[in-house]
Amino acid sequence: MKFKIALLAGDGIGPEVIDQAVKVSDAVAKKFGHEITWKPALTGAAAIDAVGEPYPDETHDICTASDAVLFGAIGHPKYDNDPSAPVRPEQGLLKMRKKLGLFANVRPTFTFPSLLDKSPLKQERIEGTDLVFLRELTGGIYFGEKGRRDGGETAYDNCVYTREEVQRLAKKGFELAMTRSKKLCCVDKANVLETSRLWRETVQAMEKDYPEVEVSYEFVDAVAMRLVQWPNSYDVLITENLFGDILTDEASVISGSMGLMPSASMGSDIALFEPIHGSYPQATGLNIANPMATVLSAAMMFETAFNLPEEGKAIREAVNKALAEGFVTEDLADGGKSYGTKEVGDYLAANI
Repeated sequence: MKFKIALLAGDGIGPEVIDQAVKVSDAVAKKFGHEITWKPALTGAAAIDAVGEPYPDETHDICTASDAVLFGAIGHPKYDNDPSAPVRPEQGLLKMRKKLGLFANVRPTFTFPSLLDKSPLKQERIEGTDLVFLRELTGGIYFGEKGRRDGGETAYDNCVYTREEVQRLAKKGFELAMTRSKKLCCVDKANVLETSRLWRETVQAMEKDYPEVEVSYEFVDAVAMRLVQWPNSYDVLITENLFGDILTDEASVISGSMGLMPSASMGSDIALFEPIHGSYPQATGLNIANPMATVLSAAMMFETAFNLPEEGKAIREAVNKALAEGFVTEDLADGGKSYGTKEVGDYLAANI
């Protein structure tokens, strides 16, 4: 098979970890007889520096003309430390999600047998954890009306959702639950927020269409607590943009490192795959960043965008082998021998 993949390396460690995902993907393509054409494009601070815009039209055109998008990270300290900056890298991420229609962020959290002792939580609490968050990406408080009044002394951010936005995200949640253990949890704050009451009543109305799925409804604060107490009690969770942003970062540390978790952002026409971590500017150019989350994002790409489960499995097996044998970057080495970003990528590609 032939694939065109948009390659958005972004900022910070983005280019370094993306290089390893490309290396591994090319190894998979060679092994299984596929042909990949990579289409690099600018985004984030790199795009602002080059053309003054964090998500240029040219980048958007490359994305829409591709079969999938592989994305690194966005963010740079010179913008983080300047609240008055008129254009910010993160604006490119929001614009990209909106223009590409990427309304569902799929964030799995799972454990690795060889790394159970790396988690900040007790082994008996996390063993067997395998859950997936579906976070709504293009609505809510991040996209609502915002501003200042009273001479700048009062600020406001409006959270707005339509029933249709909730339905399309919930539909993906129900469908995913049907392929897993048929358990779905709707996370909201319906005792306080009107938008959450819309979420809850919309999902309740959809239950009849998926009678085999057991649906529960929990407040976001309760889920935040239970994620660190009994994470393996969850399977598929759906929630709005802000709640999902916070809870998925909390869930990510269960595995032992943010450098291990992949994600996908999906819409009607195209999907984007990216590691959950940020641009980690302090590590830029030092060859110490963990590339495995980006590599596993490529595995998700083969499995979900291209429906090639064996290719994804080959990547996952190589990652598990590296972890079991201690061929890891310094964040997982516990003071022992560690390897560089490039060396880990070479190891994974060679094993494939």
